[in-house]
Amino acid sequence: MDGIDILRTLKFLPGIILGLTFHEFSHALVASKCGDSTSKDQGRVTLNPLKHIDPIGFIMLLVAGFGWAKPVQFNEQNLHNPQKDVMKIAAAGPLSNALLAVILSVIFHFSFDNGMSGYSKAYSIIYEMFIYGIYINWGLFLFNLLPIPPLDGSHLLLNYFRKYPRTHEILYRYGTYVLLALIAVSVVSRMNLFPIWPAIKFLGDGFLSLLNIF
Repeated sequence: MDGIDILRTLKFLPGIILGLTFHEFSHALVASKCGDSTSKDQGRVTLNPLKHIDPIGFIMLLVAGFGWAKPVQFNEQNLHNPQKDVMKIAAAGPLSNALLAVILSVIFHFSFDNGMSGYSKAYSIIYEMFIYGIYINWGLFLFNLLPIPPLDGSHLLLNYFRKYPRTHEILYRYGTYVLLALIAVSVVSRMNLFPIWPAIKFLGDGFLSLLNIF
């Protein structure tokens, strides 16, 4: 495995921290609004990154390109409408990343419209931080929509099976193993088993291009 490029890591670090924090905060906030206080009692309804970052998952994200934050816990029995509210909670995370990517794109457009030419090193570093932040958050949006447990997209796929608790439990449990196996194979073999980069580039480039119209 190649050594970690420290400067490059420092450039995309803010985007990762922002993305993971807003993602988990959104899960916790919606769960709280839907009637369950578990996440609020655990101090997760906050934008403090330290409440959401999982040390091992964060290191894996930096080293291997795949990682995780602390999952937000909630009790379905406390939700106003469990079947619908679980989907709201699941959707809140990816949608927050899409919103954050849009906000960063707008700020980037109006702050760095002329690119990096002729500017200082510090300016170019901040410029690249914004670029990384935009594409990282589009990536978090798309990756978490994959219908593989425990990713948020799996709640859309498995929601039908909630009426069959045993089947739902089996699919969720073994789906998690499938995801871990895919990640392990991707890291070891360097095969791209999650070919979402074209979609990330489409969203990132497309929205920035759209802003240039105005």
